[in-house]
Amino acid sequence: MSNLILFPILIPLLTGIILIFFYKKIILQRIFSLISIGVSIIVTLKIIDTIKTEGIQTVNLSNWDAPFGITIVSDMFSALLVLTTNIIAFACLIFSFKGLERERENYFFYAIVQFLLVGVIGAFSTGDIFNLFVFFEVMLMASYVLLVIGNTKNQLRETVKYIIVNVVASALFVIAVAYIYSVVGSLNMASISERISEVDSYGILTVIAVLFLIVFGLKGAIFPLFFWLPGSYNAAPIPILALFGALLTKVGVYSITRVYSLFFYNDPYVFSLLSILAIVTIILGAIGSLAYNDVKKIIIYNIVTAIGVILFGFSTLNADSFTGSIFYLLHDMIIKGALFLLIGVMIYITGTSNLKYMSGLMKQYPLLAWAFLIAAVSLAGIPPLSGFVGKLLIIQGGFEESNYIGSFIVVLSSLLVLLSVIKIFVKGFWGEESENVTKKPIKTLLFPCYLLVVLSVLIGIGSEVLIPYVSLAAENLLQPENYIHAVLKE
Repeated sequence: MSNLILFPILIPLLTGIILIFFYKKIILQRIFSLISIGVSIIVTLKIIDTIKTEGIQTVNLSNWDAPFGITIVSDMFSALLVLTTNIIAFACLIFSFKGLERERENYFFYAIVQFLLVGVIGAFSTGDIFNLFVFFEVMLMASYVLLVIGNTKNQLRETVKYIIVNVVASALFVIAVAYIYSVVGSLNMASISERISEVDSYGILTVIAVLFLIVFGLKGAIFPLFFWLPGSYNAAPIPILALFGALLTKVGVYSITRVYSLFFYNDPYVFSLLSILAIVTIILGAIGSLAYNDVKKIIIYNIVTAIGVILFGFSTLNADSFTGSIFYLLHDMIIKGALFLLIGVMIYITGTSNLKYMSGLMKQYPLLAWAFLIAAVSLAGIPPLSGFVGKLLIIQGGFEESNYIGSFIVVLSSLLVLLSVIKIFVKGFWGEESENVTKKPIKTLLFPCYLLVVLSVLIGIGSEVLIPYVSLAAENLLQPENYIHAVLKE
């Protein structure tokens, strides 16, 4: 049964290879892509059920036992992220059927999305620090292609910036991996966690921890390393922007969470540093989201705010804050996907992303308006929607550790986030109807939006069903010995 955890990686890999040979048959690619992701969702649900009943699942590739071989590990944290990743990809693909130009679809779009999923899911599932780098590179190479599809001047300019930033981050990643290997003599994460406690020199471990924070901070877009994010993401077409916004930065967040909880859990300095950076990230993300009238930029800066909230909860280091961070991470992936797709519908109708030229949408598109409002208040953490539960636990965890300033800023961020997205609702849907508002068929585009919004509502209302799974994920992060025992069989 443990071999089942390989399937979420193998299914998109094989699908992507097959789709390359049918790149001219768009309808076939669409159908095959949806079937592939649907199968992955079913498989991941089975994996989650197995983890709940039997514990963390591992597979040692090529019959080399850990820590000598490459290990794939699926605990509750990674499995929940894999499930959410597939759900978001499913919704984005459906949206792309009508929301992506046919010329862009013809450039191996569906195959590259599958390879992107290989990188993202592989990063969530690997138990080897070097293979985390490998899956990062798979993800990044796919993202380079997706970002440049369409060949517009803005896309080319922003792709060059995006590539340069990630090449630098990848070089630093290799250096960090080399340092950690020189200190402990292993690349297996569980083995590193076990051996790192025997290292006497805390100075070198702190340096390595900060180096990893720079690497993953660049990819996860924390202060001061998010400078590349608004321009690069803004250049992407909406289905690709939704994929990027919901998934890619979250891989950076996951990597910080996984590496810090396994390697550096005894170093209070790095968690204090992470807490400060997270708080500043929240503040600057909120300011950025309020500063723009471009709907894409507003939601993009809200990605930065959410990253800060999640990492603040993680830096607090207790059960409530960990549970809240994981819950909020899952919520944010879903609701960001929904919001990007919803503003994509608004842009499709009006032909612009500027709020000044899309007023009065409510009259012709009331269902779009109310779906956006639900997504907006969920993003801000208004009860009983999904954003509330995670933020409440993060704030509660902050109070338990007497981090009142950080907890207050998380509370304040809810108000600022609400202001930024309500601005879209008020200016975009109310007022006199703009001359840019045209009557267009949008049922196909709205379906995946509704799918994600309804899922967000269900997660909030039925949070008691999800909390036991999230709590188990948090418990394994707080107790790294569970991970070590599962991988090394000690």
